[in-house]
Order: sequence, then structure tokens, then C-alpha cells
Amino acid sequence: MLTTVKPPRLHPGDTVAAISLSWGGPGTFPARYEAGKRQCEETFGVRVVPTRHALRDAEWLAQNPKARADDLMEAFADPGIRGVISTIGGDDSIRILRHLDLDVLRANPKVFTGYSDTTVTHFACLAAGLSSFYGPAIMAGFAENAGMHSYLVDSVRRSMFETAPIGEIRPNTDGWTVEHMDWADATLQEQPRALRVSDGWHWLQGEGCVQGPLIGGCADVLAWLPGTRIWPDAAQWEGAILFLETSEDAPTPVQFRRWMRHLGELGVFDRVAAVLVARPGGRWATDAERELIGDTLQEVVRDELGLTSLPLVANMDFGHTDPFFVLPLGAVAEVDCTAQRFSIVEPAVT
Repeated sequence: MLTTVKPPRLHPGDTVAAISLSWGGPGTFPARYEAGKRQCEETFGVRVVPTRHALRDAEWLAQNPKARADDLMEAFADPGIRGVISTIGGDDSIRILRHLDLDVLRANPKVFTGYSDTTVTHFACLAAGLSSFYGPAIMAGFAENAGMHSYLVDSVRRSMFETAPIGEIRPNTDGWTVEHMDWADATLQEQPRALRVSDGWHWLQGEGCVQGPLIGGCADVLAWLPGTRIWPDAAQWEGAILFLETSEDAPTPVQFRRWMRHLGELGVFDRVAAVLVARPGGRWATDAERELIGDTLQEVVRDELGLTSLPLVANMDFGHTDPFFVLPLGAVAEVDCTAQRFSIVEPAVT
């Protein structure tokens, strides 16, 4: 079973590094980066400093994956840096993988958070034996228009700043959004995005209660990782709780089915204890396509693989819709199908 080392918790006053591991968002939209930096500092009392290349322009960063990897190594090795936050996702952090020294990660456990394309770095942390946090980035999450959502703030505090067991995660009832506001127009930063009514989480199948360590990420990115040095071996999937979400590119249910079939042939669904799927993000996704993601998962798992009792929960509040809750990879979670309750039953930090 997957086992990981938990990082030390964050405290107000700590210095955390903002890092650009993929797309150079801060150089493209500096006002959005500054808004995220400011709201992170004001909300949690930390000091945010950019890594050496975090603010370089997007073209330079695209041409220099080793520099991005070097930033990660330097941030983890620096004892004055207590946490590392991805600035934004993208589509090519896979290119930093060959330049990462997993021993540096292993020797310096610290809070690391981000989502989407940052899935690559989360699996690098897992390969190094570290827990990390599938959570907000500086420019998406921390930089939410008109201030961070309380649902996310609460989740960040419980997962990264407190050493008590995280406990039950309840569905967000305040509404969700994928509304697009132009980051190039700084006047829109203080305008809240419109929220849509949530119809809750969808408990698709499963009985009883299961526990296991959390593992997962963005399905689009997971599809690139089998065969790399950071893909977990069969034993690490055994008894785990797999979480999946889809990117803002709004992949269709057809594409999602292909990815799920691939995971099925890799034996992942035969080994995990439960599967959690997020409400699909992407402003181009239709409501019908969002509804079909859970159905598609069940068709592959139940109808094609014959796994009729594997717990499946869809439409959950993580990934590319806002607000979302944080998922600490490696932490033990519980899926109670009888009570329709999801909990993280241990602390994610020491």
C-alpha cells in the first residue's frame, strides 16, 4: 500500500515559494499573479516569494524546462522555504521530469500545492515518498476574483496549517463557477464570478465503508505518465482511493472513456478501494457532458470491467470548478457509501 512522509505544517509568518512549473502565467498576466500573491499572504499570514525563474515570460520558460526543474530543486533544498505553491498549470510540465532529483524531494519534505498539469510534480513527490496537496495555485484558487471562497480557505487551513485529522469533507452548497473573466483586464479582479447552483455529489455505486490513501490528479495528465519513472507500481495502487478530474480543455466523455479504459487495462480499477470524480471543469463543457462523465466512469468500471461493488462518487468539488477542497495525496481517506460521507481520517501535516 502507498505510504508517504507528511510535511511539517505551515504557520503564519512562514515563507513560501511561488513556482512556475509549466506555463509562464505570471509573466503573461502579472496583475493576476500579484492578486493571488496578495490574497494568499493576507488570508494565511505567509510571505510569498517567487523562485528564480517564476516570473520569466512564457516563451522563455517554454524553452527552458531545466530551469523550471532547477527552481523546484532549489525551493525544496532551501531550509528557509517552508512551502511551495505552483503559480498555474499548463500542458508541458512532463518536460521537467527528466531534470528532477527525487532524492532532493525525499530529503526535504515540505508542503507543495497545485493542480491540473502540476499532477506531474505530485507524482514525482509520491515517487520520492512524500505527501503533497492537490489544491490551489497562486493564479487559480488563491487569486479568486473578489477574494478567496470560504470553502477553499477552510480546506487549506485544515489540510496545510492544522495537525488534527482533517475529518469530513462536505459538499459545497454555496454554488460553483467556471465563468471566464479576462485576466488581462485588471479591473475585473474585484468583480465576483457568477455562481451556479450545485446538485450535490452523485453516489453512483458501492456499499459499506472503505479506507485508503489518496492518489490521483488530472486525468488528461495521468494519461502521459504510465511507463515513466514516477508511475506507481501495482502495490501502491492496492487499496488506494483514486481521485480524478478533467482539465479546463473540457475533454469529451468519449475521450474520458478512452482514458478510463487505459487505467482499466493497467489494472488500476482492480486494485483501488474507491474512485472519486470531480465535477468537470472548462467553460466549454455542456451540462449534458458534465452529467455524462460519471455515467461514463460507471460504464467502464461496472459494465466493461464487471466491478459492480467498487464505490464510485461523481460531481465532487475539486479540480477545475471553483470553489474546491484540497486532496492531500498519501493521506488516508474514508468513503462511506451507506452514510454517503467522505472524510480524510488523519492529518496531512506534522
